[in-house]
Amino acid sequence: MIVEEKRVEEAKVAYIPQKGSYTKIPELMQEIGQWVMEKNLEMTGRVYGTYYNTPEEVAEEDLQYEIGFSIAGEAHQDGKVGIKEIPAHTVLAAMHQGPYTNVGPVIHAVVDYAVENGYDIVGPITEIYLNDPSTTSEDELVTEVHLPVIKR
Repeated sequence: MIVEEKRVEEAKVAYIPQKGSYTKIPELMQEIGQWVMEKNLEMTGRVYGTYYNTPEEVAEEDLQYEIGFSIAGEAHQDGKVGIKEIPAHTVLAAMHQGPYTNVGPVIHAVVDYAVENGYDIVGPITEIYLNDPSTTSEDELVTEVHLPVIKR
């Protein structure tokens, strides 16, 4: 597996924070996508999930994460959909192909790479979903794992 340092440009995102099971992720993606279309905003390509803890750390009902889309256009928080600017930042990135449920080893490898190569981890894991699970078989799903870092 290749782990590389990348610069992620600033982005405006529409997102929904969530507490509980990951089984709600497809529903949240659909809800945000529909909200973005209803507001006549432009989706700029990044569909992501940021994960603040893991099933290894907490019970399923205590999982905390957010699902979001990068957007262009004027938007304001509306109901449970929030809007925020994510500043440009540096990440360590690696690709995963296959079911989302099998991304764990890639995440661990990126964290290990950070520790072994003098990086400080400065944010939570984010998964960038590069294709649509409703039109792509599980084995062909592609996810890019991002870990925000600074070099010591």
